Amino acid sequence: MRTRMIKRVIATGLVFTTCLSVCSGTLFGANVSNTVQAKVVDDDVVTLRVCNWEEYIDLGDWSEEERIELENGVEIFGEQSMIEDFEDWYLETYGQKVQVEYSCFGTNEDLYNQITLGDKYDLVCPSDYMLMKLIAEDMAVPFSEGFFDTADENNYYINGVSPYIKQVFEENTINGEAWSKYAAGYMWGITGFLYNPAAVAEKDIKSWDVLVNSKYKRQITVKDNVRDTYFAILGMLKKDKLLSEAFLSDPDYTKKLAEEMNDVSTETIAEALTLLQQTRENVYSFETDSGKSDMVTGKVVASYQWSGDAVFAMDLADADGVELSFAVPEECTNLFFDGWVMLKNGLSEDDRKQHAAEAFVNFVSRPDNAVRNMYYIGYTSVIGGGEDTTMMDYVRYNYENTEAENPVEYSVGYFFSGDSDDEDCVIIADASQVNRQLFAQYPTEEAIHRSAIMGYYPADKNAEINQMWIEMRCFNLNRVPMVVWIIIGALLVVAILGAVLHKRSRS
Repeated sequence: MRTRMIKRVIATGLVFTTCLSVCSGTLFGANVSNTVQAKVVDDDVVTLRVCNWEEYIDLGDWSEEERIELENGVEIFGEQSMIEDFEDWYLETYGQKVQVEYSCFGTNEDLYNQITLGDKYDLVCPSDYMLMKLIAEDMAVPFSEGFFDTADENNYYINGVSPYIKQVFEENTINGEAWSKYAAGYMWGITGFLYNPAAVAEKDIKSWDVLVNSKYKRQITVKDNVRDTYFAILGMLKKDKLLSEAFLSDPDYTKKLAEEMNDVSTETIAEALTLLQQTRENVYSFETDSGKSDMVTGKVVASYQWSGDAVFAMDLADADGVELSFAVPEECTNLFFDGWVMLKNGLSEDDRKQHAAEAFVNFVSRPDNAVRNMYYIGYTSVIGGGEDTTMMDYVRYNYENTEAENPVEYSVGYFFSGDSDDEDCVIIADASQVNRQLFAQYPTEEAIHRSAIMGYYPADKNAEINQMWIEMRCFNLNRVPMVVWIIIGALLVVAILGAVLHKRSRS
């Protein structure tokens, strides 16, 4: 049964916005522009500068009751931070001291700005479209041939990455080159709606139209970033086409879905602005992190969320006796990734640094470490393939419930073995998990089928979309109702008459 310790979720904090950086066993506050070094580095120490999302790696300090014991005999326990453990492992494995300077960023744009303004990092972990941008702009360093050597037992990434994720990274290209040449996956997921099933009808929440549904006026939050929200708007704009029989049965459905959900034509952007303004008038707020807590406290009834954050919120709500669910709109969903990329401006053709950077990727990809990070942050690791059963056993540890009153068979074969019919990848879970944490962490193959990745947009189109966002966020005089103008005019007339009468009374 699912026994994820809610203590770890609470300890992370819903509004914790300062990144904890771990350097040589000491915790320091840091932000995107401030990397902390804990000790003087001598000539025999390789310094590795890593920049990752806030709250996106296990910081250790687990209590004994949080120890995880899996069916295959593996025990998971985060005593030290992942950074400290990597430094110890690297020295033991390769006989070389390494010191990690770990810092964090809050948005992809923050990371990009810091890089272009001169901050130097060896290894970063942006989202899909930003890793595409870094590759396209020739800022990324390709992984070495040795990184892909499956005979090396320390190459945990290539030996353990999910066959589904591996295929995605090999099939998607930038400038004719596969993502997999320059990027290694870390976490992945989809977008959808975290919602209160007691307050929102299932038929309503399974469409992007819920964002403009007057039944839920001022009761839904949406993401305060242009790309994620633009995706949702496109889902509404193109609903009829996306759900048409001709489109759904098209042999090139996956390719055409991606094209539709990356439509950045000037005409579409203009239409999106109008619908976005309607959305603004209907939703409670545009938010970055507060939507999760607003759902738990009942301030809102639905929130547009990344699946990992939905898991986080559902776990927290469970502790308070509140049941929340997760739904994916029937039109489509966004398939997203966060992945590791090595940067030229940091590595500077330093072979020792590159070896350490690749080793870091492999270390966090080791199945037991992948479990630690999943447990700590709530997102889903890309690790799941190969002969090691740790990841599959962890899914069973959380969700297997053969004694459930309403058991269902839930297949995750497409992710773990690449075989949808693999009986070894079927979980007997409670029926509620089809709409809850299990579904959010490992979406059904049907949901994955109607997913699309947001692509890398040319600079001119990025500028158009950003301008659309600015216009939406600014006060639009054209949308002020006529009755308001009449009232304002009447008040002005009264004020002017009052001023005139006052002036006459004084003369």
